[in-house]
Amino acid sequence: MTSDEARVRALDLLNTAGFAFLGTNGPDGVPWIKAMFKMENEGLERVFFSTNMSSKRVAMIADDGRASVYVAETGSFRGLLLLGTAEVQADRDARERIWREGFERYYPLGINDPDYSVIVFNAQRANYYEMLANVTFNIP
Repeated sequence: MTSDEARVRALDLLNTAGFAFLGTNGPDGVPWIKAMFKMENEGLERVFFSTNMSSKRVAMIADDGRASVYVAETGSFRGLLLLGTAEVQADRDARERIWREGFERYYPLGINDPDYSVIVFNAQRANYYEMLANVTFNIP
């Protein structure tokens, strides 16, 4: 599989993923992995998640922005690892972008709830595999 083919297939996998595993570094440097709903993505370059400002994940990102995102389709043996950095955004534009009906259950004050924030993952490298093919490439 060529790098160009891997990019197309990786993007298809990311676009169809309902959730992703976000990896961040804990206070002792050990990776913490968490399954999260993938709210949106901008190509392979950015993945957006919603989270609580009071979460451990936000504190970890503040201390060490290095992160990874992993999505898989187990039935077809496809997987995508994205490596890069994560940042927390709480400005109005970021909140509006991924706000969904029903979030009031978690954020009773609505879009302006001080505990509502957005994690933006910015990818720099990727590793895509499908069956026996395994391709690593830089992003963009």
